[in-house]
Amino acid sequence: MSLLCLGVNYKTAPVEIRERLAFPETGLPDRLREITGLDPVREAVVLSTCNRVEIYAAAEDHAEAFERLTHYLVDHFRLDSPAAIEFYRLEDDGAARHLFHVASGLDSMVLGETEIFGQVKKAYQIACDASVTARCLNKLFQQSFRIGKLVRSGTQIQQGSTSVGSVAVDVAEQIFGRLDGCRVMVVGAGEMSRQVAQSLLSRGASSIIVSNRSHDKAVELAAELNGEAVRFDDWERVLAEVDIVISSTSAPHAIIHPAMIETVMPHRFGRSLFLIDIAVPRDIEPAVNDIDNVYLYDIDFLEKIAARARIEREKQIALCEAMIERHIGEKGIEALSPERRPETGASQPTDRINSMGNIQKRNPV
Repeated sequence: MSLLCLGVNYKTAPVEIRERLAFPETGLPDRLREITGLDPVREAVVLSTCNRVEIYAAAEDHAEAFERLTHYLVDHFRLDSPAAIEFYRLEDDGAARHLFHVASGLDSMVLGETEIFGQVKKAYQIACDASVTARCLNKLFQQSFRIGKLVRSGTQIQQGSTSVGSVAVDVAEQIFGRLDGCRVMVVGAGEMSRQVAQSLLSRGASSIIVSNRSHDKAVELAAELNGEAVRFDDWERVLAEVDIVISSTSAPHAIIHPAMIETVMPHRFGRSLFLIDIAVPRDIEPAVNDIDNVYLYDIDFLEKIAARARIEREKQIALCEAMIERHIGEKGIEALSPERRPETGASQPTDRINSMGNIQKRNPV
């Protein structure tokens, strides 16, 4: 019995393709049974998230299994042809190594993020409940859970934000302490605005207000974030009510000026206003940062912090990959080999890399 992985992720396919291939959770048990009904597939687990769609399978013949699985996806999702999508096809150790990277957060858009670990566990549990796993995938996924925990406990892969959006959220927490109850206004409805707003919500922000030149797009994003849309000409009137402003428009010039903020601040009764300018060219005039109790961070500053964190993360990646390779080298892929290789007694890496220091509260932009 051989192991294989067929899939796409955020690195190989745009969101338009990933959306078309997404498996709804409600019908996943039936889809899994259809997949294991394909000859020569014997076991299967489907991992379907916003950033990846992957089928892990145990089969008697790689080539035939890949062909049958590809045609199944094309037919099920009514795609044009197998050639319309560039799937990655991984076999045996390569497929196992990939799963270990996924479960450890090493293959995530946000390096080291923890959500994927739970998503892998849930995908496996659904497959187990559907009775479509056996010895091969059971052992493989149990290994991936052990390695995922080992990587997170034995390294600092999760420490230090590596994306501009994550850094912005970290800085907001340093200013406000906790984000519980904070109100957020998003000016512009692009992907970066969406990501930062989602991160703020996940950290406790209570509500989102969206404003965009195209009101339809503002309504769409507001619905996705369970928020409120305001027309672009009206967003200034709600400025006194919010705590955090994320601005990311395609305007060729600044749209937020010191006079706007100075007019609003007396009505805020001492509450801080945090502005994140992630537009290029900038949406917010730098002089806004000189106003008392106002904190402005532009994309250049946030990118510098993220770059420092990425350097530290790169060192941690080497430690994580060493753990995975040591596991494969010492134990082999247990799901594929009936005999367990002898332990060598090698110790786990103990190197610790210090994460970046605290960010100063006030940034001279």
